[in-house]
Amino acid sequence: MGVDEGPAGVDRPVEESDLKEPMAEDPGGECGDVKAETVAMVTTAGSEELTGTGAQTETAPRSWKWSVIYLCIYGFMSAIKPGEPFITPYLLSTEKNFTREQVTNEINPVLSYSYMVVLVPVLLLTDFLRYKPVLVVQGLSQVAIWLLLLLGSSLPHMQLMEFFYGVTMAARVAYSSYIFSLVTPGLYQRVASYSRTAVLMGVFFSSVLGQLCMSLGDVSYTTLSGVSLGFVLLGLLLSLCLPWPKRSMFFNRTHQHQQQQLRELVEGEGDTEATKAERDLMNPAGVKAPASPALPPWRWCTLSWRQSVFLQMLGEVRGVVREPNLRLWCLWWVFNSTGYYLVLFYVHILWNKVYPATENKHVYNGGVEAVSVLLGAITSFLAGLVKIRWNLWSELLIGVITALQAGLLLLMGLTDNIWVCYVAYALFRGFYQFLVPIAIFQIASSLTKELCALVFGINTFLGTIVKTIITLIVADKRGLGLDVHDQFLVYFFYFALLTVIYMVCAAVVITRHYRRQSGGGASALAMPSELSPTAAVESQSDVEPHSNGKPAST
Repeated sequence: MGVDEGPAGVDRPVEESDLKEPMAEDPGGECGDVKAETVAMVTTAGSEELTGTGAQTETAPRSWKWSVIYLCIYGFMSAIKPGEPFITPYLLSTEKNFTREQVTNEINPVLSYSYMVVLVPVLLLTDFLRYKPVLVVQGLSQVAIWLLLLLGSSLPHMQLMEFFYGVTMAARVAYSSYIFSLVTPGLYQRVASYSRTAVLMGVFFSSVLGQLCMSLGDVSYTTLSGVSLGFVLLGLLLSLCLPWPKRSMFFNRTHQHQQQQLRELVEGEGDTEATKAERDLMNPAGVKAPASPALPPWRWCTLSWRQSVFLQMLGEVRGVVREPNLRLWCLWWVFNSTGYYLVLFYVHILWNKVYPATENKHVYNGGVEAVSVLLGAITSFLAGLVKIRWNLWSELLIGVITALQAGLLLLMGLTDNIWVCYVAYALFRGFYQFLVPIAIFQIASSLTKELCALVFGINTFLGTIVKTIITLIVADKRGLGLDVHDQFLVYFFYFALLTVIYMVCAAVVITRHYRRQSGGGASALAMPSELSPTAAVESQSDVEPHSNGKPAST
């Protein structure tokens, strides 16, 4: 909100954006992906107008139910790629015969670059094209990935495969968004839970199937990749049969609003308040005035750009940085998610170096991924039960968890025991998944839906940029080209630096709070809040979500 993200040379963990629910439930996938799922809320804006009322749901319940069921089946089947956790061993095996340095410093970095390049176009086109074309492109990209893995033998082939994996990752936001175009807002929570469960079950089934094939079936990596190709071909066929929404939600909602703003601007451009008042006095009966003269096309384009809803929302984002709690969780999203995905991208190379298995049955990547997915789901659920004063303790909580993650990274970078690496990796993912729903709630509960979607989109894009810069400096052969163990030491120092910053901020916030309390002043930080939309409403019953960065009193 979301599991299946990782480079082709790194046995892909599932992208978080695919597993997140919108702010009503988790607190995408992904607002939802992150995993992306975070960006999925862009497409839910204005959906009441376009998806209909509760009465419409009652008149045709079977229609949306069957559509949701079919989409969940598609989500389950598209997540089944049993060869995915074993891509790194495949590339390093005698079947492909790439070196560890090639995989680490030349193949894997392409994923970050391609993902950054295609992310923004995909985010902008997903709703405009009404989801289905993006899902079809995703299916085609997955087919290209496994065809290149099966038939490709050169370094450029594998780098091209990484490019298609970047396209696949960016296109996952379409699945998170699509399901909300099928139902009314009152059903968002239910359908989000269905889609989340479908993807989780698909990832779990895929990881277990892959591990059983390797450990018990004694199949080759090539055979397992062929099985994965069959599943992604089935997913592509299912995407072609998806129902096509009649209208997009976000763009359709804003079009009429923009046109009305343009008319008002053209008809009243240059008028002062006094002039308007005089005009009203001269025409008390409200007789319709002649139509305003036509403007040249360039003038309409200028006015349209000035009145763009997107630009207006960008201006409103400036208010977010003035809110300490929103700023904290946005920064956490950008910087901690960057380190998290870098670890996911390269951890399988680390495993192969710590324990270079000579037989397929000795590779347990699939089982570890399955366990980590379940642990992440459990910690995400537990996060919803936490009740603390977030405005007071957020920095400290983030600092403690970031410190634990730094310790786990140091352990993974120094140990020679593969089982220690496995356990540390599962715990590392679990700690991150614990904070993701908290971050979504803390950001989403204070913003309007449209502004919230834009903030999450900006956070995701900024995190992708930071991740790409670090990849270029640390992993790419054109940069430092570090060995995987050295990379994990760099990631340890990265998380350690974040820990110091969070702890210093926590000390400042807590000190100010208790000084204010000792001075007898009322503190807004004393108000407890919990990870629940209901709690947010009860504790802030007289405040509307932020717009332009300021709370609007009801």
